[in-house]
Amino acid sequence: MSIRVMIVDDQAMVREGFSVLLGAMPDIEVVGEAVNGREAVAKVAELAPDVVLMDIRMPELNGIDATREIVAADTGAKVLVLTTFDLDEYVYQALRAGASGFLLKDASARQLADGVRVVADGEALLAPTVTRRLITEFSKLAENPRPAAMTQVGDLTERETEVLVLIAQGLSNAEIASHLVVAESTIKTHVSRVLVKLGLRDRTQAAVFAYEARLVTPA
Repeated sequence: MSIRVMIVDDQAMVREGFSVLLGAMPDIEVVGEAVNGREAVAKVAELAPDVVLMDIRMPELNGIDATREIVAADTGAKVLVLTTFDLDEYVYQALRAGASGFLLKDASARQLADGVRVVADGEALLAPTVTRRLITEFSKLAENPRPAAMTQVGDLTERETEVLVLIAQGLSNAEIASHLVVAESTIKTHVSRVLVKLGLRDRTQAAVFAYEARLVTPA
């Protein structure tokens, strides 16, 4: 089945460009567009996309608040935030709001399609080294960890904590399995347990949590 994608951006040229690029992919179907966050929230409920490409800076309702509402509605749609290199200081807030990752607006057609596939598959598209502002936010968290997050870590087993750290370092399930010399199915089980114990939605939120609990610090 094709991955159903909705594109949210207040610039018509951006929407049309991404629509053409993604529409050329045999496994991706663009099911709709929205010009602001408010329209995006309504259309997600109507169109049931698998992935929402979400701009941050938009009128009426910005991408962060729209992401928060979409995630809260529990429709199953994953949000992939679109950002301009080193300009959006809101990327971190978007991830905390429930976005499954972020992608640069100047990404190639292949990077865009791969990003959609990664997010649709439940993986995190998180590359902290891409945006210096995101690193800055993580650095602040490393200096001032959230007490609640640090307390919750105590609910994890030693192996689950190890898996959480590797998730935050950007490793996929297959890479974690190779690193720990165990079956990938075992890692999937650990990841599921980590998410349930910590009350997290996906791997991206797990990565953010690991920084907040100071299990990982920016390189």
